[in-house]
Amino acid sequence: MAPELEPAGPDERRRARREEARRRRRRHRNIALAVLILAAALVALGATVIGTRGSHGAASNDAASTEQKAKPKAPRPMPDEVRGVHVTMGLASLPGKFEQYLAIPGLNTVELDVKDENGKVGFLLPAQTLARKIGAAQPYYKGSVVAAKAHAAGVYLIGRVVVFEDPALTAGRPDLAIQTSDGSVWRNYAGLGWANPYDRRVWDYNISVAAAAARAGFDEIQFDYVRFPSDGPIESAVFSGKVAEPMGRTITRFVHYASSRLKPLGVRVSVDVFGLSATHNLGIGQVPGKLAKYVDAVYPMVYPSHYRSGEFNLPDPSSSPGRTVALSLRDFRNALLGRNALLIPWLEDFSLTSARRPPEQVRAQIEAARRYHAKGFLLWNPRGVYTEEVLNK
Repeated sequence: MAPELEPAGPDERRRARREEARRRRRRHRNIALAVLILAAALVALGATVIGTRGSHGAASNDAASTEQKAKPKAPRPMPDEVRGVHVTMGLASLPGKFEQYLAIPGLNTVELDVKDENGKVGFLLPAQTLARKIGAAQPYYKGSVVAAKAHAAGVYLIGRVVVFEDPALTAGRPDLAIQTSDGSVWRNYAGLGWANPYDRRVWDYNISVAAAAARAGFDEIQFDYVRFPSDGPIESAVFSGKVAEPMGRTITRFVHYASSRLKPLGVRVSVDVFGLSATHNLGIGQVPGKLAKYVDAVYPMVYPSHYRSGEFNLPDPSSSPGRTVALSLRDFRNALLGRNALLIPWLEDFSLTSARRPPEQVRAQIEAARRYHAKGFLLWNPRGVYTEEVLNK
């Protein structure tokens, strides 16, 4: 066993205590230093990990942000003065017919049906799309082909998309229709079904068709029948998901949503509205001043034959086509004050009482549009036969 040590004296004990205190202080300093080093290492490691994760995330977020913030594809230039005509998909399907329109002297714009009032889509879409599943998409023409032909001829191409009057969609998907109390499809007096303006699926369906036209090369998407129905047994109509808001708010929300989806594709977006929608509340949700906030152009259908006797204090608006158009556009100018949307009227190139309107009456409408500084005009004739001489400025 080890020999027993002698007890230490007072001085030695004090020295021992001081030495022990110094050793404790050194241990504390070392521990504190180790903690600081470890903390710094962890911070550095954390920064590296977060930075790495953040760089991947940032790259992803930046990419998404770049995609979201990327400037929309610029649309093709618009004519200084639009001078155009409407062409149905049926006419465009006839060999050489579309080229005949493109060759009209002075014409610089064609508005072609992409989706018409029967709900038909003028060109085929992929097999999995709803338009194909319900039989709406038909091979009347190839979108990219007509766009290429129009552009080769120096013609601006507008795609007309009829929105809420849609017999094809409502037949194939009754759940998307305005309905009656027994759940059947509501129809107007012409027997045509209307899609439900409150249903976001209806919005997306029409936007998907419009987007296909945009990707095919159309320069502008023009929404028609962008409203609630104006004829039929309205009192029996049932709107699933109806929102407690003015109809004009609902229609404006659709147009805003559609514009936000389509403009990044490099197309302009516009709307057709009734010729009296700037003069009266027609009860169909068309408020030109509100719509003009979200579109590039408003196209009022100022057809003189569609005005009742006494409108604008004119005994027979149809017999005074220039005056009728001028008074209508006066109201649209007032309704669009402060908006950047262009005003481009639809003019009447047909007659309800004879084979055609005399050229001077068509010219009178054109001159009225010019007096009110419209961006141009489009002519409508349901038969697709136009007074070609008025297009040659």
